[in-house]
Amino acid sequence: MQQGYFITGTDTHAGKTWTTVALMRFFKKKGKSVAGMKPVASGCTVEHGNLFNEDALLIKANASIEIDYDLINPYAYRLPISPHLADPNNPVYLEKIIAVFNQIKQTAEIILIEGAGGWYAPINDTQDISDLAKALGLPVIIVVAVRLGCINHAKLTFRAIKEKSVACAGWIAVCSDPEMLKLDETIETLIKALPVPLLGVLPYMETADFDMLAEQLDL
Repeated sequence: MQQGYFITGTDTHAGKTWTTVALMRFFKKKGKSVAGMKPVASGCTVEHGNLFNEDALLIKANASIEIDYDLINPYAYRLPISPHLADPNNPVYLEKIIAVFNQIKQTAEIILIEGAGGWYAPINDTQDISDLAKALGLPVIIVVAVRLGCINHAKLTFRAIKEKSVACAGWIAVCSDPEMLKLDETIETLIKALPVPLLGVLPYMETADFDMLAEQLDL
């Protein structure tokens, strides 16, 4: 049976990409074929006249099969700003992303889609990440950056997902602040606050060890 998840964060820089790649490694270790997408990305670099996003390249490198970059990241923007402002001449169309998604999902047992920014980050003048997640129809995993303010952000994100009538499979804690006070107590508070399972706690790391991070997951 084919399976997939949409990865959203409590905010930008929550740790979505490291979590997505860790999930890819997790499922591959279970013998599953895995593909991924980052449909919309800002802050891309120009190489040989084309735009590339580091996060999307990581997802491409960790897929079970070779997938063209343009399919993994159909909307790449150079400016590191909200996608709806990055290039008015190249607005995001959900129909294009859905078509690519339907193409890629035929190639693997597991497909993981990484969002951009937080749940309500705009992707065009009228739609945001929540609309993309709803259109793809995948259960959502929330990436919670465990830092000051995360309890509020996590509770608001979960409520927003519920209001969108999208299934939430659970949440993953990313210990993004090495100086975070009461780390364990904060995670315990989140466990009590969020009525979906904790799927893993990713420790703070300067440089990602994705195999080690994958071992922290339990789906």
